[in-house]
Amino acid sequence: MIAKYLDPELVLFLGVDKRDAALEFMIEHLYSAGKIVDKQAFYEAIRDREKIVSTGIGMGVAIPHAKLSSYDDFFIVIGILQKGVEWNALDSAPVRLIFMIGGPDDKQTEYLQILSNLTQAIKDEERRKKMLTLNSPKAIIELFKGF
Repeated sequence: MIAKYLDPELVLFLGVDKRDAALEFMIEHLYSAGKIVDKQAFYEAIRDREKIVSTGIGMGVAIPHAKLSSYDDFFIVIGILQKGVEWNALDSAPVRLIFMIGGPDDKQTEYLQILSNLTQAIKDEERRKKMLTLNSPKAIIELFKGF
């Protein structure tokens, strides 16, 4: 299920050292790849969601997300950080893995399924550790086959 939302073009290796720099880089990449049409609206939706409660869920993982009426389908962009960044995570651990989800605001059931499956997949400590050692987008996506 998760793999169908992943694209090797949307697996990014980031050398930034701040949360906002990571978000901006990922959003700029989404825009350049043609996945979003209004990067400012998407960025604002991501930041507004972050203000409600941190999307740093713990385990070195953040799942920023935005749902807007202008999207037809969901997508996930993965950001792998060279060094952990402060994200105000629930467990106070720095974040090294970012799974940014975007999609339509009228498909709540599908969104919840994506979030549930993604959360299940990243609970696996070995999978998270393996992600940090790989440098191939296709190899990263292979880790999510079957989820």
